[in-house]
Amino acid sequence: MAAAGDPYVARLDEALRFLREHDDFLIVSHVQPDGDAISSTIAVRWLLDRLGKRSLMINEGRVPPRLAFLPYAGEIVNYGGRKPERRFRAVVAVDCADFSRIGLVSELFDEPCALLNIDHHPTNDAFGTVNLLRHDAAATAEILFDLIEHAGLAIDAEAATVIYTGLLTDTGGFRYSNTSPHVMAAASKLLAAGADAHRLADRLLERMTVSQLRILQRGLARLEFTEDGRVGWLYIEPKDLEETGASGEDLEGLVNYARNIDGVEVGLLFKGMEDGTVKVSFRSAGKADVAAIAQRFGGGGHIRAAGCRLAMPLDEAMRLVVDTVRRALDSMP
Repeated sequence: MAAAGDPYVARLDEALRFLREHDDFLIVSHVQPDGDAISSTIAVRWLLDRLGKRSLMINEGRVPPRLAFLPYAGEIVNYGGRKPERRFRAVVAVDCADFSRIGLVSELFDEPCALLNIDHHPTNDAFGTVNLLRHDAAATAEILFDLIEHAGLAIDAEAATVIYTGLLTDTGGFRYSNTSPHVMAAASKLLAAGADAHRLADRLLERMTVSQLRILQRGLARLEFTEDGRVGWLYIEPKDLEETGASGEDLEGLVNYARNIDGVEVGLLFKGMEDGTVKVSFRSAGKADVAAIAQRFGGGGHIRAAGCRLAMPLDEAMRLVVDTVRRALDSMP
């Protein structure tokens, strides 16, 4: 972690002051939460418990079934299924690249509302009252590891499990370029504190349901490439989920099959939604800044992993985005 006098340490201090000054918190991550979002939500709950604070965890979207085993995961409220009948004046938002990613849960924010924004996305616009941002962190869970250590709290097996899960999922099993020395040092401490690396890797990276296999088969059958082979893409329609029994969570990682082909610089996954919009996932092999491309469409993310949503038919969205990516690659030195 950074040394005393570093701006990051000052932000950690400010975040801890925020948590100590309030007593009743709403903890929220982004819509359709993933491994880092769920892990970070629980890690904040764990920290607030140690500080003697009350909190409620909530998301717009259910906890993905593969993450339901995590401690306290069963206590995370799905805003789409059960809405609390009260409002909150202190909020902690984790892993939200911008305010809109909080979704409809923002309806629970009272006025005035104090908001602590903890995130690692480079496109985060510092929407919080207090912002604990570290753009070079591999995961929001990595920032929470720093925050817990900065608070002087001993990490137990429960906290180690959830934070390790966030690191594991957002680094692709410690394979992506965001796997820094700090990530590995943190992972080592988490293992010593009780995280079961083998069990977590098997459960989160290796196992696959039949519905996941079926949606993978359908997606791979549609894999296409540009003539020069530098862009690869596939698509999923709403009916595919119904016919295969898959859920939105089953699509996680599908875009990597396009990106991982030798010679592909950018992989794309187009997901047609029930409301007629199209969600696009971008993955870069290393040279292209897909966050910059996604921002052209109102999206954002990381240099190598980003996304956006388009209000247009699926075939039109594929033509537009593929052409934009192709031109972006042509303009690269």
